[in-house]
Amino acid sequence: MAGKESLEAALDLVRQSPVGSGVIDMIVRRPAVGIREVLEKCELTVADGLVGDSWPTRWSGRERDRQQHLAMQITLMNSRVIDVIADGDRNRWALAGDQLFVDFDLSEENLPEGTELAVGDAVLAVTAEPHLGCSKFRERFGRDAVLFVNSELGRQLNLRGVNARVVRSGVVTTGGVISKSVPFPE
Repeated sequence: MAGKESLEAALDLVRQSPVGSGVIDMIVRRPAVGIREVLEKCELTVADGLVGDSWPTRWSGRERDRQQHLAMQITLMNSRVIDVIADGDRNRWALAGDQLFVDFDLSEENLPEGTELAVGDAVLAVTAEPHLGCSKFRERFGRDAVLFVNSELGRQLNLRGVNARVVRSGVVTTGGVISKSVPFPE
């Protein structure tokens, strides 16, 4: 597991993530608790999030209402961050539990709440719901990783990632583009 020193040393690399547009490095579907499927292509829909993912049936207990649950429909994590946390083992990325791993600046400064992202043919809106390291993340990646992503700087840079909801359905592929998007007319 990555230690505090290696995590902190990676901050310069993370800060060099593209800000306008980046690349979708990995797509992960979670069909059931503890199961991960790495996909080359997926469909994101307004109703179901990532089609075939267990998100529609999950209820973490934190959600106060349906709107809050929708705010956690899709999770994105910076691929540079997870690569350091997973000690360079790409096979461990999916253990983080996120659906999209992207080489893209997910910081609060770059992606404030409401920012729309073109992800393949789909459009996502970044939500205010915080995405933080939890006990499962700690079990999989260690105490230092959780402290790193949940630190004040970690929260500013959204090192654990961001939550989003689908506002326009579409197809997403590994190697495709993620970019800040101009809102589409209703």
